Amino acid sequence: MATSGFKHLVVVKFKEDTKVDEILKGLENLVSQIDTVKSFEWGEDKESHEMLRQGFTHAFSMTFENKDGYVAFTSHPLHVEFSAAFTAVIDKIVLLDFPVAAVKSSVVVAP
Repeated sequence: MATSGFKHLVVVKFKEDTKVDEILKGLENLVSQIDTVKSFEWGEDKESHEMLRQGFTHAFSMTFENKDGYVAFTSHPLHVEFSAAFTAVIDKIVLLDFPVAAVKSSVVVAP
């Protein structure tokens, strides 16, 4: 099985009064300024049962060419600055960082 980049996956529950739209704009701005981020996706859970969700509401996924790209991202001054603001509004978090084992790659179909 071939590896296909390096993934940074974050699943969070924000604190009650968090302005989530501002956090999302900040994340989108951050990843647009750091070239080592090859892709960025996020979503808000709308379908899971609360028992399965365990309070988590949002997931963020970033893909890097390799672990070195991820390390460059985490040490970038813009990431360091944003992380402080992001951490301040988090109630619960799960972080997973891993080399991607590509089994079936996604194919985007144009509309």
